[in-house]
Amino acid sequence: MLDAPKEPSACDTIPESESPFYIASAGAPSRPRCILKQNDCFAVMDNYGDIGCASDEASGLYSHDTRHLSKLSVCVNGEMPLLLGSTMRDDNLNMRADLTNPDIHVAGDGIGLLKDTVHIKRTIYLHNGGLAQRNAFVNHGAEPVSLDLLFHFDADFADLFEVRGMRRPARGSLKKEVIGEDKVKLSYTGIDGKVRETTLTFEPAPDELTEATARFKMTLAPRETERLYVAIKCDGEGQPAADSFLWGLFHARRDLVGKPREIASVNTSNAVVNEIICRSLADLRMLMTKTTDGKYPYAGIPWYSTTFGRDGLITAMQLLWFDPSVARGVLKRLARFQATTFDDASDAQPGKILHEMRGGEMAALGEVPFGLYYGSVDSTPLFVLLAGLYVERTGDIAFLREIWPNVIAALDWIDGPGDPDSDGFVEYARANQNGLVNQGWKDSHDAVFHADGSLADGPIALVEVQGYVYAALKVAADCAKLLGEIERADTLIAKAELLRLRFEAAFWCDDLGTYALALDGKKQPCRVRTSNAAHAMATGIMMPERARQVANDLLRPRFNSGWGIRTVASGEARYNPMSYHNGSIWPHDNAIIAIGLARYGLTQGIAPIFDGLMQAAAYMDQRRLPELFCGFPRRRSRGPTLYPVACSPQAWASGAVFHLLQAVLGLHYSLPHRTITLRNPVVPMSIGEITIRNMRLGDASISFTVRPEPSGNVSVGVLERTGKINIAVLLDAGDSAAA
Repeated sequence: MLDAPKEPSACDTIPESESPFYIASAGAPSRPRCILKQNDCFAVMDNYGDIGCASDEASGLYSHDTRHLSKLSVCVNGEMPLLLGSTMRDDNLNMRADLTNPDIHVAGDGIGLLKDTVHIKRTIYLHNGGLAQRNAFVNHGAEPVSLDLLFHFDADFADLFEVRGMRRPARGSLKKEVIGEDKVKLSYTGIDGKVRETTLTFEPAPDELTEATARFKMTLAPRETERLYVAIKCDGEGQPAADSFLWGLFHARRDLVGKPREIASVNTSNAVVNEIICRSLADLRMLMTKTTDGKYPYAGIPWYSTTFGRDGLITAMQLLWFDPSVARGVLKRLARFQATTFDDASDAQPGKILHEMRGGEMAALGEVPFGLYYGSVDSTPLFVLLAGLYVERTGDIAFLREIWPNVIAALDWIDGPGDPDSDGFVEYARANQNGLVNQGWKDSHDAVFHADGSLADGPIALVEVQGYVYAALKVAADCAKLLGEIERADTLIAKAELLRLRFEAAFWCDDLGTYALALDGKKQPCRVRTSNAAHAMATGIMMPERARQVANDLLRPRFNSGWGIRTVASGEARYNPMSYHNGSIWPHDNAIIAIGLARYGLTQGIAPIFDGLMQAAAYMDQRRLPELFCGFPRRRSRGPTLYPVACSPQAWASGAVFHLLQAVLGLHYSLPHRTITLRNPVVPMSIGEITIRNMRLGDASISFTVRPEPSGNVSVGVLERTGKINIAVLLDAGDSAAA
């Protein structure tokens, strides 16, 4: 059972440097984080609602990769308040901190104000490019109290890469000015010539206002409540704080929820799993960002709150059965930014799909290459793959026609610049020496290595990328058939089969019982046991008997920590359970492994992966799966070990829950046949019944339950059906039952 557990421990060892884009950390923050995000603005606060008061280098209010506020706190009669408790709303709309005064001593007179006399209710939310804060002060004493409230604030306008630990040769100039009785404007003129501003507006006007503090003197009668408001705008004038607070809160909630969409819902018989599902869905909604192309799932907070190609594509795949509209937005945005020319500075090549975009000063100046950066080898085949899967899911031929030129350009890149030596494998070597050395999803500098631990020299052909290309070619062939391009479809199918044969010959390591991590620049295999091979398994490129060997290896203790599957098996030369990519556990990685197991009917490993991750999430703050956590073996009565600088929330970690549910259910769909099929479902007894409501297929929808039986089979019940739609259970033996 998934019972309420103890808090997890923290991994406080600094990871090995991943220069030049290594994220430095001295360990876990001294106070728990609270995260808010609304479109391109996000805030990292502590559980007091303060910014810049705990040992958290990421603390701040950010907009477009710039920290617009580096400090915001309040003192009561010269003392920091005491924390009673704090909560995040379940939908991530706002955070509330309940504080109180400590004992306030008066010189020569003992205690002038007993602790727990004044209740401070602090409510914070983000909206319209800024932060709104309401502070309510309630006197629960029998006598009037006099309060001297001092707000401290500052803005360093640090670029996000500075916050991550990079040092700059020079910075721009700061300016601070008091405007009238209630405003302070903090501004920064960057070396790029852009002026970035933060405006703080106080309501009512403070008794004293300086460039760094606002002082309020307040007397509260017994049971009296007074409220102070702070409105903070990034690159814009502040609005009257009191008038706008409730108005802004209403509109922030409306923007977060958005228009009613026809998406599925899911719950189970297990209350903890339901909390994890709800948290994941709330985090995904928060990470969805309005762009000129529609909504896009930004990758994660605090380090990756921007458009990432790979992350957006995989997140959309995770959610495809649940909410296919996400895929449409991702494809549309990435199609618009598809490279059309060669540019070594950004690793761009015609047809290549974006890796990352940044809007900060360092990107504008070229101090980091990520303004528009194309240094990922897998985004392009994943783009083609998602396009095909989206059409299979929705039948949206009109949109396929719209992006078909982009799909063709991506396929041309796969055949051309993506395979510079024409050996049939897509590979990478950075063109910009300041760019990423490794350009797969494991993009830290030491992620690709040989059995002796030596780093692989490029160009490098990753095992999973060949699988992505194989699957992309196959779905592109299906799309070509839909558009009447039969000759192109036949060519793509032939290319896929040729790639499959070459892949088996070049990557299989018989003595390891798995596939090589990669081929280096000399076409020598990196004979290392990694989770990368499981990504290839999920694409269907593997021979079934070899897929079984890969699966068996992944479930052994050298891979399986008890919480999940490690990125690198213990015993490998660079294995380190505290590293970013060489022994840690990534939820999205595990979900893809589960999808691969389901694809080959190797269902015995799915439930342990699902249970391990759900039990890990039960230990996490807010039941939130982070980007990654450390890969130490599971120990009795202890939770998993955190990775201090992991993004949390992270889009594909949140999406992993829905990918895992797809694997557990063996969920497939056929729009032409109006049928949802559950192939070899393996619902763990720990979660009991799964209920899916309003799953749509074309213009029809169905609600159904799936319940595990002691025999190991499942029973399926239809709750509601609208239109022509069927559900079938398909077992290994070929038996099926329709409902």
